[in-house]
Order: sequence, then C-alpha cells, then structure tokens
Amino acid sequence: MFESLNKRLENVFKNIRGQGKLTEKNMKDSLQEIRMALLEADVNYKVVKQFIQDVQEAAVGQKVIESVNPGQMIVKIVHDELVNIMGEKNEPLRMADNPPTIIMMVGLQGQGKTTTAGKIAAMLKRKGHKPLMVGADVYRPAAIKQLEVVAQQAGVESFSLGENANPVDTCVMARGEAQMRGCDTIILDTAGRLHVDPQMMGEVRQIHGAVNPNEILFVANAMQGQDAVNSAKEFHATLPLTGVILTQMDGDARGGAALSLINVTGCPIKFIGTGERLDALEAFHPRRMADQILGMGDIVSVVEKAQEVVDREQAQKFQEKARKASWDLEDFLEQIQQVKKMGPLGDLMKKIPGFSKAMPKGMDFDEDEVKYTEAIIRSMTPYERRHPKIINGSRRRRIAEGSGTTIQDINHLLKDFDKMRKMVKQMMKGGPKGRGPRPSIPFG
Repeated sequence: MFESLNKRLENVFKNIRGQGKLTEKNMKDSLQEIRMALLEADVNYKVVKQFIQDVQEAAVGQKVIESVNPGQMIVKIVHDELVNIMGEKNEPLRMADNPPTIIMMVGLQGQGKTTTAGKIAAMLKRKGHKPLMVGADVYRPAAIKQLEVVAQQAGVESFSLGENANPVDTCVMARGEAQMRGCDTIILDTAGRLHVDPQMMGEVRQIHGAVNPNEILFVANAMQGQDAVNSAKEFHATLPLTGVILTQMDGDARGGAALSLINVTGCPIKFIGTGERLDALEAFHPRRMADQILGMGDIVSVVEKAQEVVDREQAQKFQEKARKASWDLEDFLEQIQQVKKMGPLGDLMKKIPGFSKAMPKGMDFDEDEVKYTEAIIRSMTPYERRHPKIINGSRRRRIAEGSGTTIQDINHLLKDFDKMRKMVKQMMKGGPKGRGPRPSIPFG
C-alpha cells in the first residue's frame, strides 16, 4: 500500500535534507519531483495540480525558504496537505437513532461488495450489534448463496427472497424480517454490473427510494485507480453516496484512488479492505494514512488491532522477556500465532515506525517463510526451543528432516532469531524516558 509513492517521496525528502539551505530553485525542483511521484501513483491530475499549489502556498506562507531545517518543514507541509485532501478525519458509520440502521452497498461487479458486507457485519457484531445481511443481487449466479456463506462465516443472520424475487421487494421486506429476528442493522448487498448502465442505476434508485438507507456505501477496488474514481463519480451523480470503501488496498502499491476519491466525489472514504479475511477491514484515518505514505508508520492502528485480537496478559509477559532479551523460540512461536491474528506480517511491520529500517539487512516477513519457521520450531523438542544454543549438528539434521527443510534453513533461522532478539531488546529500551509503560504489542 503506497509503496512506490513512499519510496519516491522518501528520495525527494532525502535530497531536500541534503541541501544546506532551501532556495527557490531546489524548492521548485522538489515540487516537480513530488508532482511526478503523485502522477505515477495514479492520483487524479486535477488533484495533483491543486495539491502542488497548496503545498507551494503553505511553504511561502511559513517562510520555508529561510527555515533553519527546510527538509523537516517540507515533510510537515506535505503531510498536512495529504491529510487535507484525504478528508482530515475518520467518518464513522451513521447509525439510526431508532433501529434498524440500513446500510446499502453499491458498486460495479467484482469489486468485493459481498465480502465487504460480511466484513462490516463481522465488525458490527464485535461491537455488540446484531446485523442482518440481505441478498438483493438476483442476477449474478450464486450471488445469494455466496452471501449466505459469508454471513455464516461472520456469524450473523442472512435473508433473501430467492433468485427470482424483485430486489426492491427483498430490501423492503428485510426491515420487517430484521424486526422479527431482533436485528438492529440491515446490510443490503445490491447487484452490480460490469459497467454502469441505466438498468442498474434505475434499480438502486428504486431501492434507495423504498428503504431510505442511513448509509449508501460505494465499494471499489483500489487497484483500478482512476477507473474506480470515475465509477464513484457516476454513482454519486445518481445516488447521494455517504461514503466509499476501497477494497484490496493491500495489493495497491500506488494508492492513487485513495488520494483522489474524496477530492473528486466529495464522499469520505470510511473503510479500506486490507485482505481477504473477514477481519481485514480498517477504518480510514487520513492522518494515519498520511503517516504511512511518508514512511512514519501507523502505530495507533497496530495498537487498536492488538487490543482486539491479542491476549494482553501473554503480550505483557513477552514484553518483560523482550526487555531482557530472554525470550526463546517457544515464546517466538507463541508470538507468531498472536501476530498472525492481526493480519499479514509484512503489512503489520511496516506500520511500526522505524521497524523496517531497523531490521537486519536481508530479513523480511514473507508469509511462506513464516510457515517454514513454524514448521522448524515445531520440529524441535520443548527443551531445544527454550535453549536454542544446544542445537548442534545432529539436532539440526533431525529438525531439518522433521520440518522438510535443510540444515541451511535451520542455520538461517537461529542466526536471524538471535539478531531479532537483540533488535527487539534495543527497540524496547530506545524510547523516551518517563512516559510510563508502552502498549503491549507482540513482536514476531
């Protein structure tokens, strides 16, 4: 997510910091580089033009030219303008004063509406609500069956009138069904098409008029870039959209759609999908996203996710061991299990400020490598996990055979584990003093 943009901007800021003094010329050169970075990230050209203009005006207004530390000032200005174009603050779901709350999902086919509806249902269930997922897509083969399966996976109720029913009737009757079942939220999964057409637009207009939803959420695949932005614009001309959800943000290295949507449509991005699992849905926070774009991490989101899925007592015990570098491979295996609950490890580590830069060269968090790591540790005896230094040549051969790996793999793991233990100890000791205990975040 934003990987290519992050790298380009990082190079721009590195060059600025290398300047003893910011001049009109290198300021102009830097803005040109930022402009090219945004265009290559597939940001709408009108948005880029306005962004560069706003950055330039802010720079002049704050007298950056005479600044003692021009590099940091430019980073701050770019950060603030990124926050500004992405909406400044998170926009939560609008919940009805008198239940049920009705959430209408719209968008083109293949954007992830049904899965996203399940993610919202699972999120609401975790918050104490009782959602009802409604299958109103009677055109796509097996769409209703898919919705029922997703609802079952999310642990929530589902409803439809079948594939031959009128979608508007289905959505209208869902209100009474929700009341009978004691559901306080209705999520309408409407039909999509391969492209915007009058029939689809007419149908969603009818549904909107019949049920008067509290939320109309446009679901778009972030990897489609400006196509997603243009589709959102067309839908917004037909329906009073209240928000946007971008799916597959984890697969979009450019991120142009996220930087363009709010400015072009006027609709806030409410959530982003960061994976296939039903818990891979994050509230969109412009400030945190700007932090990620500029390589500052997103530690707040990490802590929030950890609070949802991690065993706090276990994490605190690990934290104490980490400070002393006394944790062993058994602790390491437990932490891998905890951290895997929080989503892809690579994405998680990128959100921890300074972690990726502090990692030893050559180390990464490839998901397949994690599977091999688990297999190797599980092939060890409990005593070997607690005392890895006793693992000699014969033990390594046995572990390699048991895990389907090689002795070289065992050597790499033990070497990387030792580096990791020292690095985590250093990170645990390296923060400011006198601010109390840090959040209990498991490190894998």
